[in-house]
Amino acid sequence: MGDPNKYLEIAPIFNKGVPVPPFTDNDRANRLLGRDSNALLIGLVLDQQISMEKAFAGPYELKRRLGHFNVRKIAAMPTDDFLAVMRESPAIHRYPGSMGKRVQDACRVVVEEFGGKAENIWKDQPDAAAVMKRIGTVPGIGPTKEKLAMLILGRYYGQEIEGWREAAPIMVPA
Repeated sequence: MGDPNKYLEIAPIFNKGVPVPPFTDNDRANRLLGRDSNALLIGLVLDQQISMEKAFAGPYELKRRLGHFNVRKIAAMPTDDFLAVMRESPAIHRYPGSMGKRVQDACRVVVEEFGGKAENIWKDQPDAAAVMKRIGTVPGIGPTKEKLAMLILGRYYGQEIEGWREAAPIMVPA
């Protein structure tokens, strides 16, 4: 994961109330992140030892290669088939094998524990601590990314999660 301050350098953008997080230089990737909570979560999972831009473009690239970004279908794919997609040139991640397994495992958790929708992790949660505990059950999300998720959800997605500013990994201006 890169420097959390990089996330503050980006101004939040909303289009008709829908977030369009400018985390990549690809408008289609940004729109997917804004409307699909699963894409956001998988981008966060991929945000490890690569640039933020490449990590958050990953879900769109998966959609382009697979013809869909459906966590149920990804979770059900034979692992070797999914890893082949991750490894296609250019690889979606610097470590396509280990991160591909992590992405597929994360999709399985979203399907099995959260009804196939990552937004169910933070929807109707009383506070940041509860959301962080739930999001921490997703493979590839540790304590640092739990805090980063609070920053992203509060600042870019307008989620009213009590205590998100205090939980964020950096001081967020009001």
